[in-house]
Amino acid sequence: MQPFTTELAETALKPQDDWIEALGGSFRYDADRGAVLERGENGEHVWKIEHVMGGKNVYFLLTALDRGRLQVLPVAYDVDDETWYDTTASMVRHAVGHTDEAVDWKDPLLTFNTSCWNCHVSQLTVNYDPDTDTYESRWAEAGINCETCHDSALEHIRVCEEAAEGTVPDDLKIILVSAFDETQTNDTCAPCHAKVIQLTADFTPGDAYFDHFDLTCLEDLDFYPDGRDLGENYTFTLWRMSPCAKSGQLDCVHCHTSSGRTRFTGEQSNSLCLPCHEDHVADAAAHSHHPADSEGSRCVSCHMPMTEFARMRRSDHSLRPPAPSLTLAFDSPNACNLCHADETPEWADEHVRQWRERDYQAPILRAARLVADAREADWKRLDDVLAYVQDGENDEVVRTTLIRLLAQTGDPRKVPVFLAVLGDPSPLVRSAAASGLQGGMTPEVIAALLEATADPVRLVRVRAAGALSGLPPGDLPAQVRTHLEQATAEMEAALTVRPDAWTTYYNLGNLHAQRGEHEQAFAAFARASRLRPDVEAPWVNAAMLHARLGQLGLAENALRAALEAEPESAAANFNLGLLLAEKERPREARERLRAALEADPELAPAAYNLAGLLGDDGAEEALDLYRRAWEAMPEQARYAFAYGWALHRAEADDEALRVLGDALGRGVVSADVYGLLVAVYEAKQDAGAVQAVLKRAASDPRLSPRERAAFAARLRGAR
Repeated sequence: MQPFTTELAETALKPQDDWIEALGGSFRYDADRGAVLERGENGEHVWKIEHVMGGKNVYFLLTALDRGRLQVLPVAYDVDDETWYDTTASMVRHAVGHTDEAVDWKDPLLTFNTSCWNCHVSQLTVNYDPDTDTYESRWAEAGINCETCHDSALEHIRVCEEAAEGTVPDDLKIILVSAFDETQTNDTCAPCHAKVIQLTADFTPGDAYFDHFDLTCLEDLDFYPDGRDLGENYTFTLWRMSPCAKSGQLDCVHCHTSSGRTRFTGEQSNSLCLPCHEDHVADAAAHSHHPADSEGSRCVSCHMPMTEFARMRRSDHSLRPPAPSLTLAFDSPNACNLCHADETPEWADEHVRQWRERDYQAPILRAARLVADAREADWKRLDDVLAYVQDGENDEVVRTTLIRLLAQTGDPRKVPVFLAVLGDPSPLVRSAAASGLQGGMTPEVIAALLEATADPVRLVRVRAAGALSGLPPGDLPAQVRTHLEQATAEMEAALTVRPDAWTTYYNLGNLHAQRGEHEQAFAAFARASRLRPDVEAPWVNAAMLHARLGQLGLAENALRAALEAEPESAAANFNLGLLLAEKERPREARERLRAALEADPELAPAAYNLAGLLGDDGAEEALDLYRRAWEAMPEQARYAFAYGWALHRAEADDEALRVLGDALGRGVVSADVYGLLVAVYEAKQDAGAVQAVLKRAASDPRLSPRERAAFAARLRGAR
């Protein structure tokens, strides 16, 4: 980060000859005016350049907007190509349910005060006023200064000036990063080199990362399923997947200076891998199967291949070996084909398999397939997923990813696994498990989460408190109550650490709604919508709260507003469909539910409810919809029952038996499933099977005593 100057313009930036089309108009950098010119429907505008950010790969230009915003301009300069390009078109993301397209350059995603500041200037105070939605941001220095890592130098300067000439004070009054262990060093670098979820605003070098931040994992589609970078991920997630980092013997400053530069380059670069890999470094050609003086014999070429996103080049910090089989499976980049671009992944895969007796790609491929399936909510191999999660020898990032993605399934088999890994050594895994237990408040789950509110790591405490947020305090023992209250306070502080983010108020609204604090919830949702009127989620959740309170008119208004923000929102269309059905407007309800399914073909509740609205004339379509609901969420008893009932009605009893049997085999138990199974066997006049099902139901502890008694009575009658 640096001020824009005439000298910088003359030495670093070439003129821009042609206008660049971007969302909102045409733009061109004008060196003489120190500005970016805009031509559009509203005429011409001159945007003065105040600051420049970057320079290694790209120079981004920043201008001042109203309400104190410093905004990234829509044209940027590619340092390597010496060309100008559309900034926003290079920053597309890979979010589920949204088209991969550029955003308007005035979007908050490109506002420096909220998106960029924490890693590009030093000692910043954001000074955001939520009541007026304005900033008065200030910082001590552009760029990263010494005090960022060493803390305030005021006392350091004082004691050094007061020390006798030629002496060094015993206490230098600064943070000595040279005294940090490997974990502290890595955690000090991580906040600026991670895709973080912030918990506090007071991280100090030397603190534990997970006391102040959460970490995005492979549930984010900016990663390939195997963990390679697709979008921008800022290193730390992949770093935690590195076998070198996992060893506990490698930290960032082993390879980098404190300013981030590489310690050794060129012919000396392999020295970075000493002393741990001395045998490979001593005979790099034998290990790499490339000539000793070639690019292919450099450790980083194979273990830290360079890829590019948004014109910015970055090295893969997972330090894993080339895996062409992952390219074949998921189209993720591999080091071999990044160099040998004229060859195929099959060619590369054949070579690495010849070079190594051990199939080192197999465990990476196995984990990636589990992640890919979980992203698609495909739980055919749920037992494999749960086994991977529970095995502490497996990668913590993949395990955390799978736990987070398991939120999409209601299968009860996940609960004992989550309870088990609440004791895992990784705080990242523990925190994900705590969040994953939300909604299943059995006495065992409540007890485990209450214990987690006393975890030594803040992230785990916060996630446990979040999972318990809808639980009335009740008559808890004093110590447990104290831990819960303290963790809840930490959770509430974490929710408000970003007062300029719409997600802050959206999450607060959800918390207030869980607690029955309705007015506060509506106020929070309204503020979230004011900050991001183009986001539907706050409107949808406000509508759901209105509906629970019986305020159907207000609920419909909120859902209509959600659809104005995002017409293709599956959630808004689905909830409006349910509301219209409740208001006895079936034609409109069917229209909205069809729109929800078009937006999300795997939305099981939409398929299920639409099937129920079709009536006898739509029996064939209803059968197909019930099938879709069951296939999307086979762990839900009502979907298994509905599909089984539709099959029975269509006289497809053998298929109905298969579906109902599959449900019971998965542990999906309900009196309706048992009852329908009895009815189908009765229709087939199979008295023995009827008695066997009744006997099983009468002794199934997962049914209520009343339900078991009813089946026992039927069993006596059947005899």
